[in-house]
Amino acid sequence: MELRQLEYFVAVAEERNFTRAAERVHISQSGVSAQVRQLERELGAELFDRSARTVTLTVAGKAALEHARQTLAAARAVGQAVGEVTDLIRGSLRLGMVAGCTLTPLFDGLAAFHRAHPGVELALLEDDSEQLTEAVRTGALDLALIGCAATTPDGLDAHTLIGEPLVAAVPPGHPLDTAGTTLAELLAHPLICMPPGTGLRAVLDGGCAARGLTPRIALQASAASAIADLAVRGLGVAVLSRSMAQAFPALTPVAVTDLTTPALLALVNRPGPPPALRALLSELRRAFHAQA
Repeated sequence: MELRQLEYFVAVAEERNFTRAAERVHISQSGVSAQVRQLERELGAELFDRSARTVTLTVAGKAALEHARQTLAAARAVGQAVGEVTDLIRGSLRLGMVAGCTLTPLFDGLAAFHRAHPGVELALLEDDSEQLTEAVRTGALDLALIGCAATTPDGLDAHTLIGEPLVAAVPPGHPLDTAGTTLAELLAHPLICMPPGTGLRAVLDGGCAARGLTPRIALQASAASAIADLAVRGLGVAVLSRSMAQAFPALTPVAVTDLTTPALLALVNRPGPPPALRALLSELRRAFHAQA
């Protein structure tokens, strides 16, 4: 008994016609008939009543049909399981991350995945969040770490890793070196922030637009360390996420009391990720959870 014989048997049973069954399995009608006859000889019973125009199952055929379907399903499951293991042995994943990212958990997760699956080639590039999101949508990237404001992009699977408000970061003695400030008070000073296309900038620009305010952007940089260094030297007020600002002891984080929209850092991918990408997502979530 062969799997193809069971496949032809099920096709004839469901189509109730040898010609349509042959078209379905892409071989000749005589080939289907011959294989079904061979199956019947091996089982010692006729599976179809061929006396009428429409082929119908015999009692033996009805008894065999569900078992044949289960056998074919089990064979497909074997193939799928082997395919998933193969994907985790070899292949490639194209990844993107927002420019200036220095998150240790991201690199820890990539390293753990590489140790577990050395045959999967990893490619990593930097860009702004808008470009990365579009690359994931088109399939140019498999996964991207992006920044966004308040919500993650529609139509993609998203795994939010961090969500926190923006703060102003100033050196000691600065006029804003207080417990808190408003967005309008912040905008009285030149700002140093990330460029458009980043999550932090989206939060800032969105908050300003909602209040009819226009920020005075003195300098832009993709790396938080560059923004902080410029602010320490008195070239403007740094606008960073809370955790970013806390990483620079020479600056004092100042809450912007009326700008509460969170800046999110999230992993995004298209729905239905392949096995290798599922394994990578698991490693990355584990790495970020370990740091939390």
